[in-house]
Amino acid sequence: MNLFLCGVGGQGILLASEIISSACMNAGFDVKQSEVHGMAQRGGSVISHIRFGEKVHSPLIELGNADIVVSFEMLEALRYLPYMNKETKVIVNTQKILPAPVATGMDTYPADVLDLLNQRGLSVFPVHAFDIARTIGETRAVNMVLVGALSVFLPLEESIFMQVIEKRIPEKIRKLNTEAFLKGKEAAKKMLSLKKS
Repeated sequence: MNLFLCGVGGQGILLASEIISSACMNAGFDVKQSEVHGMAQRGGSVISHIRFGEKVHSPLIELGNADIVVSFEMLEALRYLPYMNKETKVIVNTQKILPAPVATGMDTYPADVLDLLNQRGLSVFPVHAFDIARTIGETRAVNMVLVGALSVFLPLEESIFMQVIEKRIPEKIRKLNTEAFLKGKEAAKKMLSLKKS
């Protein structure tokens, strides 16, 4: 299974991919992971490839081969369209983080990102991860909200994620991160049942 995570620096993508990879390993899968930081400190693109299965030979996902894309910022989902195909599920955080050309007025942010994704026939799952994180009092937990949403689509038990969170997240912020994970999972389950009905 090919998981492609994308977003901008400072959104906790690398921690998210570490938690996902560890959970896959704990479930007994062979896992390969690769990440590109770009200009992470300056709000530039950050991507992470995670591949897991019985035997995985390469850490890199080829263009058009992502099974699931998790976009931590809306515009980033469009930037990495070449990795998607008609079967790709796209989990999109509806938060907008303006790239430098938009922030300086040299460019505009597309108003219809979700429509553009839907028009390509992709299964799009918008998650209001920033709003969910804000309700639990920690906007930096957006990454865990999205990991929770992703978990709905993976062949892994919730308990495996809980063990990884227990081990990897410092105790003082563990409860918040666990809550963020569960709320993200709940949001994705609701969307799935709506799509099925």
